[in-house]
Amino acid sequence: MQAFIDLVVCGAHLSGMALNPQLLDRGASLVTATLSAPSYRMYVIAGKPLRPAMVKVSTNGVALPVEVWRLSAAAFGDFVSQIPAPLGIGKVELSDGTLLSGFIAEPIALEGAEDITEFGGWRNYIGSLHPVS
Repeated sequence: MQAFIDLVVCGAHLSGMALNPQLLDRGASLVTATLSAPSYRMYVIAGKPLRPAMVKVSTNGVALPVEVWRLSAAAFGDFVSQIPAPLGIGKVELSDGTLLSGFIAEPIALEGAEDITEFGGWRNYIGSLHPVS
């Protein structure tokens, strides 16, 4: 078994965002901030706090900002066990072609979801909700 597992996050678990303490409380460390492969779209899904779903698509995808966090295998297992549907963990492709474990969404997550890809990532979308004057 691996000692550590890298996890790709794209939204509420990013550094300084609402759910980032769930990673920090498990001893996770930030490996890098990077981009996904240019084959994803981002949607706001139902629930509180606001959460995104980054979905791989065959056309009209873009590269989105993501972070890679490293957790112990035990902490990763505990973290994954707490993820509420319709989100889950699968493989996410990074801009360099690397495939890592990361957040994915069940297709039902997109029912009634708002496509926010045009904002260029979760931080930009959240910033648009509370513009700095």
